[in-house]
Amino acid sequence: MTTDYDVLVIGGGAGGLSAAGIATNLGAKTTMIERDALGGDCTWTGCVPSKTLLKAAKVVHQARTASAYGLTDQSVDVDFAGVMDHVRQVRQDVYEEADAPEIFEDLDIDVRQGNAHFIDSHTVAVEREDGTTEQVTGQYIIVAAGASPLVPPIDGLQEVDYLTNETLFELDEQPERLAIVGAGPIGTEMAQAFARLGSEVIVLDMADRILSNDDAELTATLRETLEEEGVEYMLEAQVEQVTQSEGTITISAGEKGDVEADTLLLATGRTANVDGLNLDAAGIDYTRRGITVDDRCRTSQDYVYAVGDVTGRYQFTHMSNHMAKVAVTNALLKIPSKIDADHVPWVTYTEPELAHVGAHAADLDEDGVSYETYHFPYDQLDRAITEGATIGQIKVHAKSLTGKILGASVLGERAGELITAFTIAMRNGVTLRNIGDTIHPYPAYGEGVRRVADQWYVQKQSPTFTKVLQTVFGYRGPVLKYGPDEIV
Repeated sequence: MTTDYDVLVIGGGAGGLSAAGIATNLGAKTTMIERDALGGDCTWTGCVPSKTLLKAAKVVHQARTASAYGLTDQSVDVDFAGVMDHVRQVRQDVYEEADAPEIFEDLDIDVRQGNAHFIDSHTVAVEREDGTTEQVTGQYIIVAAGASPLVPPIDGLQEVDYLTNETLFELDEQPERLAIVGAGPIGTEMAQAFARLGSEVIVLDMADRILSNDDAELTATLRETLEEEGVEYMLEAQVEQVTQSEGTITISAGEKGDVEADTLLLATGRTANVDGLNLDAAGIDYTRRGITVDDRCRTSQDYVYAVGDVTGRYQFTHMSNHMAKVAVTNALLKIPSKIDADHVPWVTYTEPELAHVGAHAADLDEDGVSYETYHFPYDQLDRAITEGATIGQIKVHAKSLTGKILGASVLGERAGELITAFTIAMRNGVTLRNIGDTIHPYPAYGEGVRRVADQWYVQKQSPTFTKVLQTVFGYRGPVLKYGPDEIV
């Protein structure tokens, strides 16, 4: 028997949940197919457990460094198994409150569990664990199948007990020595978390710096902070081989030497879940990177859309949600809607946090764009001073004449929240002048957004204009001139 739907969603992660929810709210008869548990990577193996673990590690760190706040440093015995139980309980709570099937079934969304693959361009087979198969069809199909950890072709890896983000949060015994391959967001966050919990941590990466997609100056500061907390780095290291003997894992990195560890975590990127979907049967174009989509999230079949990690375009939960909205808007409302690729924020949730939106200086230089860079350091932000969180700065690239924001990076406490202000500003044409003229609460971290805008005002003030004012009004004060890197 075949059941027909207006919208058929493959995948129940962030993108699939959003797509199904929006579709049913627009009156479409909708089904959602998920092979595991609803919630996807974000709930089970990504955002939720990693940030919960980071919080536990932060509490330990604050207790051990309490003297920084005039208190007494505390010796903390970490119950690692208890911490991991807490991590797993939090993700279970999130699942039950936001992702459980009955929540969506109450919206009249038919939730199916099983492996989905295309029979033809409108028909999908759902294979259940009990061996039965059901066919469903959809006028519109949205593929939100997600991605999985990328396991690089390292010699000997298949004979080693390694971890990825999909298995990391099932640990109950704390690694004494943890080696992490990959200095991207996942590797960097987990390096700090485990170091703070008491593990010896070393991070290997073939690049010459960590977080290569972020501002180089800010990542250098973050690296120094993590090194002070005990994280070691072996950069420009090509991992050639791994071996395991009696519980010890040896990672060979050529000229860089060997690293020994008890536990190996691979944080080497993600690969789109295209295998098993039988995309060829539906005539859907794809590559090794993922399903090919245009800026409206359409595949090579006009009535089939793909969103989120399975497209290989973005690896962010918030972009999965955004793409789901774009796809459903185009499919059901027939209103042209495109991916907002120019205002994509991303955040690494270390302490301090690192966030970015828009263009980097290198991008602007390569494109020949004229701009100025405005800074404001956290050590001059009163709220940061009161909380002892003075590491970092806010950096904005903008047009000198108009204050139009071209890109922004923030390293510091609550950077993930502050970057939202710049994202909204860029999307809606709000300039540094507008931000500087807007009242911000004091003392708050958000004041830093206004203070960096003030630097634009300062640089706009010319000695010539001051002299004109003095001549016209008879003012007798000094004629000030500020250097481009001077903070006021």
